[in-house]
Amino acid sequence: MEIKLIRAELSDAERLWKMQVEAFAEMYSKYRDSETSPAAEPLEKTAARLRQPFTYFYFIQADGEIAGAIRVIDSGKPGKPKRISPVFVMPALRNRGIAQAAIREAERLHGGSGWELDTVLQEAGNCHLYEKLGYRQTGETREINENMTIVYYKKD
Repeated sequence: MEIKLIRAELSDAERLWKMQVEAFAEMYSKYRDSETSPAAEPLEKTAARLRQPFTYFYFIQADGEIAGAIRVIDSGKPGKPKRISPVFVMPALRNRGIAQAAIREAERLHGGSGWELDTVLQEAGNCHLYEKLGYRQTGETREINENMTIVYYKKD
């Protein structure tokens, strides 16, 4: 499968936002987390991120089809970690290695070390994906509610 990252523009904000809401809808329904869920964010938050000079929002293209998106926060400053937040693949295209390939491509574009991200601890598949790619839990967690805990990862 050929994976490409295509840089999103401000004019793509609504498309990205709609994709994000759809991609995270199941997790939002499961955890009812209005505080941190990308499914609960307003369109303006996506647009604001696209305006940030340190944000690189990419569509993930898999064999010519837009399959999801990944946002890289990269200030370009030495010693300042890069961050993935969020990454998602549309429900119908999951479990095909798309997210893994997209993260590898983001690391190729922005440098293979000095990364951070977080995910829902209860989502074992997400944790497995990041650990398979060399990310390690930092030991820091944040309980959102009785059913959901955020766990933090680093890749040096």
